[in-house]
Amino acid sequence: MSSTEATPSRGVFDDAYASRTAPWVIGEPQPAIVALERDDGIHGRVLDPGCGTGEHTIHLTRLGYDVRGIDSSEHAINQARANAAARNVAARFEVADALQLGQDPSYDPIYDTVVDSALFHIFDPADRSRYVRSLYRAARPGALVHVLALADTGPGFGPQISDTVIREAFGEGWALEDLRSSQYRGVIVGSTHAAALGRPVGDLVDLPAWLARARRL
Repeated sequence: MSSTEATPSRGVFDDAYASRTAPWVIGEPQPAIVALERDDGIHGRVLDPGCGTGEHTIHLTRLGYDVRGIDSSEHAINQARANAAARNVAARFEVADALQLGQDPSYDPIYDTVVDSALFHIFDPADRSRYVRSLYRAARPGALVHVLALADTGPGFGPQISDTVIREAFGEGWALEDLRSSQYRGVIVGSTHAAALGRPVGDLVDLPAWLARARRL
């Protein structure tokens, strides 16, 4: 997906979760997010937007963080709750639209950290702007937003963005404190990708990604 394509519909994600064919569902948290927490990048109340099947919310809850996972797909949230129950973790999940956080004028920003794993990169330019404004409303002054997104240097097995897209999105009202190369782990779910990588369906693969840290001013 290029930065000019339309944001995928919710139905695309519902179908992927319902059929258990989502290439981003690897059954564990992203190594980059695990390292981020280990390096003291997460604090306070945490939001996991686009939480999918809940691996990051479950991981952080288990470590003692006050975290809420949200996703617009009811299929994803149902699977996330089932995953948390299977692991005996009291993680909190909610069906919610990440583009519409804090819409109520009386809303008080409550989050100190946002952990975005592969949500930011799905949005077209208009929705990307809406999303960043939504995060601004939800985050307290001084809050950190971490974005892990597929980089445009990858093989094109999912939505990809340039580092410029991230720099431009977190402009006014934000301080972009860090932007570095990273990796995003996915699972090979189709024969086309398997053939291109020379690896079987079901294998995990690490793809080029960006890891950004923006501070809400």
